[in-house]
Amino acid sequence: MTEKLLIVEDEMIVATDLRMLLERNKYSVTGIARSYEKAVELIEKEKPDMVLLDIFLTGKLTGIDLAKRLKEENIGFIYLSANANEEVLSAAKKTEPYGFIVKPFREKDLLVTLEIARYRHENSMESFYKKEEDLQLQLEKIFSENSNWEQTLLKTGIALQTYISFDFMSAGFFDMSPESLNNRSFLRVGFNEYQSIGMKELLTISGVTVDELISMISKEDKETSSSIYNNEFFERDTKQSTLKKLFADTFKMESLLTLPVQVPGRPVFNFYFFSRRPDAYNSHHIHLLNHLRYTLTKLIEKVTENKNTDKANININNKPGQTDEINCFEKIIGKSHLLLNVFDEVMQVAPMDTSVLIQGESGTGKESIADAIHNCSLRKSNSFIKINCATLPSALIESELFGHEKGAFTGALEKRIGKFEQAHDGTIFLDEIGEMSLDMQVKLLRVLQEHEIERIGGKAPIKINVRIVAATNRNLEKEVAEGRFRLDLYYRLNVFPITLPALRDRKEDIPLLTVHFINHFNRKAGKKITGVSSKVYQLLLNYTWPGNIRELQHLIERSVLMTKGNIIEEISIPDIFRTSITNSHKENQLKSIHENEKEYILSILKKSNGKIWGNGGAADLLKIPPTTLASKMKKLGIKKDFNN
Repeated sequence: MTEKLLIVEDEMIVATDLRMLLERNKYSVTGIARSYEKAVELIEKEKPDMVLLDIFLTGKLTGIDLAKRLKEENIGFIYLSANANEEVLSAAKKTEPYGFIVKPFREKDLLVTLEIARYRHENSMESFYKKEEDLQLQLEKIFSENSNWEQTLLKTGIALQTYISFDFMSAGFFDMSPESLNNRSFLRVGFNEYQSIGMKELLTISGVTVDELISMISKEDKETSSSIYNNEFFERDTKQSTLKKLFADTFKMESLLTLPVQVPGRPVFNFYFFSRRPDAYNSHHIHLLNHLRYTLTKLIEKVTENKNTDKANININNKPGQTDEINCFEKIIGKSHLLLNVFDEVMQVAPMDTSVLIQGESGTGKESIADAIHNCSLRKSNSFIKINCATLPSALIESELFGHEKGAFTGALEKRIGKFEQAHDGTIFLDEIGEMSLDMQVKLLRVLQEHEIERIGGKAPIKINVRIVAATNRNLEKEVAEGRFRLDLYYRLNVFPITLPALRDRKEDIPLLTVHFINHFNRKAGKKITGVSSKVYQLLLNYTWPGNIRELQHLIERSVLMTKGNIIEEISIPDIFRTSITNSHKENQLKSIHENEKEYILSILKKSNGKIWGNGGAADLLKIPPTTLASKMKKLGIKKDFNN
């Protein structure tokens, strides 16, 4: 069947040339649109399989606005655009396109990008249906169990967690009915660890009175459909709803997904999923919940008919139908919401054979996440082969990966089985993939496309069944733009990207990591160190950790070896940082961590003249994503016009 494409491009000469190119390569072009409105009209007339989309269009609405609508209608799209600034590119990237081509482009680049986009879109659809199938099975299992109200709600939340990540869930009848007294909330405090919160606990934690809470519930708007509240929409909605604002302020939440369930003969039952990320939810979550609405309605109907609402001890150690998930992360230390989001992504992709690209700065723990992906997969009983592409000489990497026959080259005294053959039916981890030469990238791409390798000196290809997990600390999009990494390989690997947060963005995990490393090196050195001094603790929390977890590990190891007593009183933080922190501490010893962080960000903003994005901007100087900086500024009350 011929693939149907829609071209959305405001330059008619470019659009016409593009149409001729596509039709010459056996694609069917359903039309050309210069504006958002015309594109919508053509889509309604004949739904395309894929859209080639320029960012800047005729009229007020842009290609990015259209991309959001395409995602809702589950239509794949590729951006076709001239060079844009970093802020625009960042906004475009958030819409999750299946490809990005910068004009002018070669015919070959476009055709390869279309092929990869089709592959990624099909994989995305397969992933969606797999999620729905898995969740249906888990919810049906919960339905068949004879659990009480609280247990059922928690098990339902845990089943949904992997696919609809939340840090706080509240569920119940948010009205003045007697059933609303049984509303329950669950605060996520670790992987598969939740604090159960009823009305009594909520009153204690929030500090509001019973009358105030009842008033909030009575004023709560009745939700009629699933809704997403991210960024400014979240702020606007929580201002209008005092109950949602109570949840948001008490538990420090920044986005919300709602699901109303109409139970026959009863008030509307609501699920509220809150996240600490400002843009956690999208239309895919809405589609998934709507597909599950019938099953959830039957589940809630059953449990509300059950008179057994007595509280019971809740000890949920694993998700329904699964027995050993939690062991996948036993070697990864931390409970911050950013790390827990990564765990959720791992649990989504692990059961599939999808290629995974793990991105993050050096020392953030990319290899540990690769371990977790393999250990949570159906391949866990088979080989897991690791290879660091940066440490292999270019002359040896092909032999290392694909093997060679005896006599294939000088020094090949015997046959060698390569890493890919060793990983057959298992997983191969290609660390530092960004260091691989262009020649080897071509050969790796062939493996991904053909599922076969050929030994050096071999006479025939060898079929292999290998799952590829790759990792890099480089910005591969920049590497592609500068010609050091192949565009087609990037999109083949980037089917399911996982980005690890830097340690400076999850400082709440530093105490847990510090205790872990102290205990580890105590055992190795035969010491009995029990902790760190308050001065050292403050240094650890205020340091920016350019080397991330690996740097913390090395500093703790050195400190354990150098410490003579039971408490670490000194730590070898770089002198420049130590001096700045000491001076700041002398100026105001009562400043909190947040106050110090606010002052530091303000100083960087002054240095960048208020510029946040792009080269020389505050985010660039801080070595953090602009979205992370914007989120921090919002939390710390720093306005864009920071001089005021």
